[in-house]
Amino acid sequence: MSADSFLRRMMRRTGVAVLFAAVGSGLWYMQEREVRDRLSWQGVPTWAELTPLSLHRVLRNDGYLLGWSDIRVSPLWVSYALQAVDDPQAGERPGFRRDWRTLWPLKPDSYAHSGYDRGHLAPNYAIAAVHGRAAQRDTFLMSNMTPQRPDLNRRLWQRLEEVVMDRFVPRFGRLRVITGPIFDDEFFFSGVMERAGLVEVPEAFYKILIVPGAQPRALAFIMPQNVSGDEPLDRYLVSIDDVEARTGLDFFPQLSASAAEALEAGVQTQGWNLDEVARLPSRF
Repeated sequence: MSADSFLRRMMRRTGVAVLFAAVGSGLWYMQEREVRDRLSWQGVPTWAELTPLSLHRVLRNDGYLLGWSDIRVSPLWVSYALQAVDDPQAGERPGFRRDWRTLWPLKPDSYAHSGYDRGHLAPNYAIAAVHGRAAQRDTFLMSNMTPQRPDLNRRLWQRLEEVVMDRFVPRFGRLRVITGPIFDDEFFFSGVMERAGLVEVPEAFYKILIVPGAQPRALAFIMPQNVSGDEPLDRYLVSIDDVEARTGLDFFPQLSASAAEALEAGVQTQGWNLDEVARLPSRF
């Protein structure tokens, strides 16, 4: 197939996806309004500016919520809550499986041999330890996967996930986590061409950690695909404002302007003891 034919085919598919997403997102948004109101600012992002690339449907899973884009064939965000448990454990890893709610048929082998791992956004271990076996199975839905380079997925990203569950959750008791991919939209057709199978390949990933309370505290990270895996975690600290600028999402739309400024504008590391965990080795 020529490049022109491929591009025309992808644009036709994109047009169908835009129509489906526009109708579907409206229906799903109506169904999720009560959930959004109940969760308030604690984990249901919305778009800062509505575009075809920011449009998404909220998919509810056992243990986490997910903002699904039928255009990018990818989640834009995943949100979940963690809390301290006495004996955190995870059962045997379930098998990957298709999510019937996605427009495109993503199968467990949809981007096999592409050079990318099936990278979890809602993490297997933490979700299983806090929310149980049914929730663990839901983390293996293909809608929860994004293409990640092996050195990111198996090393740097894994180290951050481990620190969150094993160090930060016991320290604070409760955490809200919002995580997802960042795409390169500088060139309009980049998302059409840079795909692993049907799935758009991100250029980086973000993770936002919130300690809820009257005066919440937050940390945010952006990690690119091209890492070696041994870098210190604190090298990738950013503000939430930085993540919003890169993603086009508004993570806490119900916060007042002053509260959002206090939470999102800077990088505040006091109380997190990052110096103790930033260079912990990966398990792989």
